[in-house]
Amino acid sequence: MKLVRFAVNNTVKYGELIDDVILELNEPGSDWITDDFIKTGQEYAVSGVALLAPCHPSKVICLGLNYRSHAEEMNFELPKKPIIFMKPSTSVIGTDTDIVYPELSNRVDYESELGAVIGRKAFRVSKENALEYVFGYTCANDVTARDKQPKAGQWTYAKSFDTFCPLGPVIETAIKNPEDLVVQGYLNNVLVQEAPTSDHYFTVAEIIEFVSACMTLLPGDVILTGTPSGIGSLNPGDQFEIKIDGIGSLTNRVVKRV
Repeated sequence: MKLVRFAVNNTVKYGELIDDVILELNEPGSDWITDDFIKTGQEYAVSGVALLAPCHPSKVICLGLNYRSHAEEMNFELPKKPIIFMKPSTSVIGTDTDIVYPELSNRVDYESELGAVIGRKAFRVSKENALEYVFGYTCANDVTARDKQPKAGQWTYAKSFDTFCPLGPVIETAIKNPEDLVVQGYLNNVLVQEAPTSDHYFTVAEIIEFVSACMTLLPGDVILTGTPSGIGSLNPGDQFEIKIDGIGSLTNRVVKRV
C-alpha cells in the first residue's frame, strides 16, 4: 500500500494512493501495522488535493555518516556506534512544499535519504525483530545548514530549521528489504547522488535496536538512515528531487524567506 496524508477542504485525511486516485481511509490508531485501515468509500483525484508529509512524527531521528562514501567526502572516520541527532516536527514538510532558505545561513545542503516509518510502539527492540516495528518507507531530505554544523557537536541546530525535513510523497508498505534499494538525488534535474542502501554502514534493523534502547519510538515517528556521497549546496530557485525504488519522487523548491 502507498499511504498518503492529504488536505482537502481544510481537513487532514489519510488515504491509499492507487495511480492518480486516493481512496480515503480512516485515521490510523495506536498500531498502524495490525489496525485495519478501513476505506470510507470517498475518493479523490490527486490533482484536487494537497499532499502533505505522509505522517506527522512526534520526532525524527537521523543518522550521521551511514554511507562509507559520505564519511570519506566529509573527512570523518566511520563511527563505531550510530551517530544520531533529531529534527523537530516543525521541520517536516511534504512534497511540492518549499524549503525556506534561512537568513542565518550562507550554505544550505541537500541530503537524499531513505526514511523508515515506525508503525507500533517500540522500546528496547532487538535487531532480529526490529523490522516488525516498521510500517513502511518514504523518501526524505535531511536539509542542512552546513555552515552551522561544526565537526564536533551541534548537528541538531544545523538541521532543525523550519522546512528542513521534507518527507514523502507516500509511505510504501510493500518493501520487504530496506537494504536492497537505490537512493537518487537530482538537483535541477541533474543526478548528483546515487547509491544502493546495501552500502549502509548500520542497517535499518541495527539503527532501530540502538535508538529504541534509549527512547520509545511511536507510530508515525521517522528514522532517517543517512545520505550517500555527492552532497552539495542549495540556493533559492533550485529544485531538489529524491527518487527511491517503489516509493516515488519527493520534490521541493528552495525559496528565500519573505
